Amino acid sequence: MPAPEPRSRYGNPPFYEELGRRYVVLETAAGYTERGVASWYGKKFHGRRTSSGDTYDMHAMSAAHKTLPLPTWAEVRNLRNGRTVIVRVNDRGPFVENRIIDLSYEAAKRLDIISDGTGLVEVRALSFDRPAGTGPEVVEPVSITAATTATENLAGDAMVPTPPPETASDTPEAPKMYVQVGAFSERTNAAGLHLRLKQTGFDNAIIHQDALESPEFYRVRIGPIEAVDEYDQVVQRLQTYGIADVNMIIE
Repeated sequence: MPAPEPRSRYGNPPFYEELGRRYVVLETAAGYTERGVASWYGKKFHGRRTSSGDTYDMHAMSAAHKTLPLPTWAEVRNLRNGRTVIVRVNDRGPFVENRIIDLSYEAAKRLDIISDGTGLVEVRALSFDRPAGTGPEVVEPVSITAATTATENLAGDAMVPTPPPETASDTPEAPKMYVQVGAFSERTNAAGLHLRLKQTGFDNAIIHQDALESPEFYRVRIGPIEAVDEYDQVVQRLQTYGIADVNMIIE
């Protein structure tokens, strides 16, 4: 069961480098929430030492993360089917582009992402409060409800409302995945990048504007994209055009 734990002796340096990239370990997991792609690791690593010093057990409910403190308890929800698991993050990884968490075989099986190899998930770190005179209590971060948003295409000014992110349910809506290429305070700058993407063959490039955001930002995105491998291909293609600083957006 989730419970407060001190930081492990190993795996928590202020920062570390892997495959030429530097990662800064978070000082605290409090409030951490992120959507992205989960992968999993299994038999090849079973019985090996994790970054925290634990022995990896592919049948335990554990996970690897690049920057969360070790150990951290987290809730992982499959955005496609609504299934949820609680895992103990005790390892580092995955050091693969566009992945935010590496699940144990057992956790991935319960989320039903074994066959696909990856899945779209929401990761929320669990925090622990200790009210005076009581034992530990698990407190999950407050869920933030997104404001009404709108999407705009280059051809006109009509704004098409898009719903806020789905919440866990028995029949969750299919999540939409986008590659965000840039964000601008000036519409003309966003329109310039949007046009460039169109001219290079990205026909599904759009300009996304949050109608209630202040100050206004115009975000240039490509999508929606259904499959993770298709997302990876789009990112690789953007890199050939010198566009490497992108973000994954899941709505």
